[in-house]
Amino acid sequence: MTTAHPVPDRLEPARCVLVVVDIQDRFRDLIHHMDEVVGNATRLIRFFKTLDLPILVTEHYPRGLGHTVPEIAALWDEFLPLEKIHFSCAGDDGFNAALEATGRDQVILCGIETHVCIYQTAADLRRAGKQVVVAADAVSSGAKQNRKLGLKAMAALGVQELGSQMVMFEILHRAGTERFKAVAELLRGS
Repeated sequence: MTTAHPVPDRLEPARCVLVVVDIQDRFRDLIHHMDEVVGNATRLIRFFKTLDLPILVTEHYPRGLGHTVPEIAALWDEFLPLEKIHFSCAGDDGFNAALEATGRDQVILCGIETHVCIYQTAADLRRAGKQVVVAADAVSSGAKQNRKLGLKAMAALGVQELGSQMVMFEILHRAGTERFKAVAELLRGS
């Protein structure tokens, strides 16, 4: 039996933070549809940066697993990812302090792996009272089935599953504004 969840709040620019989880070069050949994950995560990052919304990027044990893919790291003049060792981002004090510093309670997740770090982070953030959205076209796992299992488990926790384009349009609320014009190129496709 599935637990019914109330309709979540509309995504609001003043409440949103994007969390980019562990999109590291070492995983490039191991993750199902990694190019799609990188492309959609990059699009979300560009959208958030253009609208001056906060973004947190994590790297899981970079000394052993390498650093964030260059396509993402290059989007910042000074790239400062948060190093973590726990599978859940919320298991690391540095992440929790950075998230708290944003003052945001609507967390949009993208990255890898769906059934491990994304799922565990989403679960911990839901337990902490955050509204959590997973950008489904910007997450994946090594095995296609594990991605599906992770998304299903998050849905049972009340995590919204939206596409990157859906996230962007919901944050914008309407067309014809200066904010809309600034990101119009990013809204095309998907």
